[in-house]
Amino acid sequence: MEVAEPALNEKNIIICLPTGSGKTRVAVYITKKHLERKKQMGQPGKVVVLVNKVPLVEQHYKAEFGRFLKHEYSLERVSGASQLKISFPQIIEQNDIIICTAQILENSLAKGKNGDEDGIKLSQFTLMVIDECHHTKKGGVYNHIMIRYLKQKHRNHLLKKQDKNPVPLPQILGLTASPGVGGAMSQERAEEHILQICANLDASTIKTKTFEEEEAKTPYKRIAKAQERKEDPFGDVLKKIMDEIHNHAELKPLCEPGTQNYEQWVVQKEQNAAKEENQKVRVCAEHLRQYNEALHQSNTIRMSDAFRFLDKYHNEELKTKSSPDEEGTVTITDTERFLFTLFKDNKAKLQELMGKPQYENNSLAQLKTNILKEFTTREKARGIIFTRTRLSAIALCQWIQENPKFDEVGVSASYLIGGGDQSVVKPMTAAEQKDVLNKFRDGQINLLIATTVAEEGLDIAECNFVIRYCLVTNEIAMIQARGRGRAEDSSYTLVAESGSGVAERESVNEYREKMMSRAIAKVCKMNPANYEKKIREFQMQAIMEEKVKIKKKQQKGMMKEPPSKISLSCRQCSVFVCSGEDIEKIENMHHVNVTEQFSKLFTTRENTSLQKRLLDYETNGVIACKNCGQQWGSMMLYKSIECPCLHIKNFVVTYGSKKKTFSKWSELPIKFPAFDYTQHADLLAEDSEEEDMDTD
Repeated sequence: MEVAEPALNEKNIIICLPTGSGKTRVAVYITKKHLERKKQMGQPGKVVVLVNKVPLVEQHYKAEFGRFLKHEYSLERVSGASQLKISFPQIIEQNDIIICTAQILENSLAKGKNGDEDGIKLSQFTLMVIDECHHTKKGGVYNHIMIRYLKQKHRNHLLKKQDKNPVPLPQILGLTASPGVGGAMSQERAEEHILQICANLDASTIKTKTFEEEEAKTPYKRIAKAQERKEDPFGDVLKKIMDEIHNHAELKPLCEPGTQNYEQWVVQKEQNAAKEENQKVRVCAEHLRQYNEALHQSNTIRMSDAFRFLDKYHNEELKTKSSPDEEGTVTITDTERFLFTLFKDNKAKLQELMGKPQYENNSLAQLKTNILKEFTTREKARGIIFTRTRLSAIALCQWIQENPKFDEVGVSASYLIGGGDQSVVKPMTAAEQKDVLNKFRDGQINLLIATTVAEEGLDIAECNFVIRYCLVTNEIAMIQARGRGRAEDSSYTLVAESGSGVAERESVNEYREKMMSRAIAKVCKMNPANYEKKIREFQMQAIMEEKVKIKKKQQKGMMKEPPSKISLSCRQCSVFVCSGEDIEKIENMHHVNVTEQFSKLFTTRENTSLQKRLLDYETNGVIACKNCGQQWGSMMLYKSIECPCLHIKNFVVTYGSKKKTFSKWSELPIKFPAFDYTQHADLLAEDSEEEDMDTD
C-alpha cells in the first residue's frame, strides 16, 4: 500500500523494489483499483501492460493479471508469438486489459500517426504499466512510446493556454528492480541517470522501500575462482595457426587472440577487405574470427567443443566449395586452399590434445564442483547457469548430459536460448522456450543453462541457486540474474578464472548497486520544485533531440536516391550480381530479385539450421554464388512464388563512386518499389500455358 499510494491518487510513478518482492502484484492491485474507480465515475477504463520480452507476456497473463482479474475484466495477451485472428485495434476495443510486447504497441501507434486504420492512439488508454522500465532510455522501444507521450503532454500545455481541451493521456506506472546508474562514475552522475529515467517516464516520484529484512533475503553470494591454466597446448596450437594466417595475409593484430577486442579488430578487417575487393585478407579474417571463437570456447567449455565447432565450420565451407551443380564446381582460391590445408595439417594434433583431460580449463572443473555441491547439499536443488553465448549454453548442456557424475546426483538439464536467427546456432522458437520453462517450473528439469534471455523477469519461485559462468555485464544484469534465485535459501555464485578480470568487474557492479540505492534515496528527498524543474528540463531536451533526429531523417530521406544509383557485387569474389533496379520489396521488409538474369548467377542448397513456417511466406533454401559459394540470402516461397531474398550483409554495395558494406537494408537510403505480385503471377501463368501448349 505504501508504494502504491501515489498511483492510487492517479499520479505517474516508478516502483523500484527488489526482484521477487511482488512489484507485479502491486501493479495488479493498482490496475484493479483504477478500473473500479473509472467504472464508478461512469468513464471507460483501459489498461495496457507493456513488457520487453515475449515469454513475459504469458507469465504476466497467467501468474498475475489473469489470475486475479479475469473474473471481473476481459484480458487479452498479444505478442509476436500469438496467432490472433483479429487486428490489434479490435483487441484493444474489446478488452479492458491488454498485455503485450512494447514493439507491437509502438508499431500500432506509428500506424495511427500515419492515419492508417490499423493504427491506435495513446489517448485510448487510461493506464499504461511499463514492466522493466529501466529500458526507457535512448533508442529503446519504450522510449519511442514515451516520447510520443511527452510530445502530447507538451502540446496539451499549449492547448490549455489557448483555452482548448487537452488530449487525454494515460496514467503511467513504471516497474523495475534496478534502474542502474547508466555507467556513471560519480554519485552526481548516478542521480542524473535516475532523474533522467523519471523524466522519460514522466514520473512524479520513484517509490522504493528499504527493507531491513530484505537484506537478509538477498541470496548468499560467493565468487568461485578457478586457477589459471598452467599449460594450454590446445590453445597454443590454435594461436600458432592464427599466426600463420596473420603472416599469410600480412595482418598485424593489436590485441591478444581469444578476446573480444580481437573479435572487433578482425570484423573491422573483414569489412575493409570486402570494400577493397581484397579477397585474400577477407577470407583470412573470416577464418580468424572462427578460430577466435574456438579459443573463447576452449577457455570456457571443453577443448572437444572448440574442435567440433572448427571442424563443422571447415566441413561446411568445403561442402559449399565442392557441391557440384549443373555447371561444374565452385572455384576454390589459393588462399582458401591454404586455409583448408592448414586446418587439415593440425587436425590430428588438436584431436590428440583434446583427449587429454589434464589440459582442460579449470573453470569447468570449478563449475562441476559448484553444481555437485548444490545438488548434494540441498534437498531439492533447482538452478540456472548464465553463460555468454548460445554455443556455450548448448555445449555446457551437452557436457552435463554426457557426465555420469551429474546423473548420479539427479541433475536433469536443458538449455534456454533466444529466438532471433543471427548465429551459427539454430534459434529456439517461442514454443520451445515455453516448453522448457514449463518443465523447469514443474521440476522435470532442475538445471537450466541460459543466455541472458532468461535474466529479466522470469519468475521461478523454486529456483534456489544461480551461477554466472565466466560472464559479467553490468549492475542491472547482476541484480536481475541474482533475483532469479527466488527461494528462501538461494545462493548466487560467479565462476571465473583468476586473472580474467571477471571477478573484478563484478565488484565494480556491487559498488554501482550501492551508488544506485543512494541516488534513488537522494532523488526521493529532493525539493518538489527542484525535482519538477529538472524533470521538465530533461523532457524538453528529449523532445528537442527527437525533433532534430526527425529532421535529420527527413534530410536523409530526401537523399532517397533511385535504385539505379547502386549495384551489388559478391562480398567474397566481387563478381557483379545486379543493379538496384532489379530489387523489389515484399511486405516492406524482404528484398527480392526475381529477374531471369539473376537466377543464372546462384545455386540453391538446403538450409540446414532453419526450417520455419512463417506468415504468407516460408524460407527454406539458401542461395549462394555460383562462382565462389558465398551465401547471398535465402529462397522464400511467397504465396507460391519462389523469390530469391537478398541479405545485404553478403554483398558489397557500389554507390556512385564509393564501395560500402551494410549490415541491414535500413542503413541504405534508397527506396525500392514494392513487389508486384500480380505481374509476376501473370508471367508465371503465361510460361506454364506455353509449356502446356508444347506438351499438347
